[in-house]
Amino acid sequence: MVEIQIDYEGQLRCSAEHMPSGNKVTTDAPVDNEGRGESFSPTDMVATALGTCMATIMGIVARQREINLKGLRLIVLKEMSADLPRRIARLDVEIHVPVAGDHPDRKVLENAALTCPVQHSIHPEIEVNIDWRWQA
Repeated sequence: MVEIQIDYEGQLRCSAEHMPSGNKVTTDAPVDNEGRGESFSPTDMVATALGTCMATIMGIVARQREINLKGLRLIVLKEMSADLPRRIARLDVEIHVPVAGDHPDRKVLENAALTCPVQHSIHPEIEVNIDWRWQA
C-alpha cells in the first residue's frame, strides 16, 4: 500500500506528497469550475494517470523484448461532461510509437497499453478512444 498525503492549501488548491519518495504535486481547480487553472486539476490527473500508465506498461514490455521506445509520446485530450454531475466524459489518447507499424511485437505493445491498471480502473461510462501513430 502506498501512502499519499494531501493538504488543502485554500483557494481550491491542494498539494499531494508521495510519501515513499517525497515527491509533490499541486492541483488547482480549473477556471471553468471556480479555480485559477494554474496547475493540473484533479480530473487532469486522471487523464495524466491514464497516459503515463499506458506508457509505463508499454515500457516494461519493450524492455523485456529489447524494443527501443525512446521518443514514445502520448497526448491525452480530456473532455468534461456538459451535464451534471460534473465528470470526465471522454479521453482521447494519441500514442506516437517510435517503432514501425509492421513490427512483430506491435500487438504486444498495443495490448500492454490497453490493459494497464489505470485503463482497468476507469469507469465504463467514460469513452476512451485510442489513436495509434506508428513510425512510417
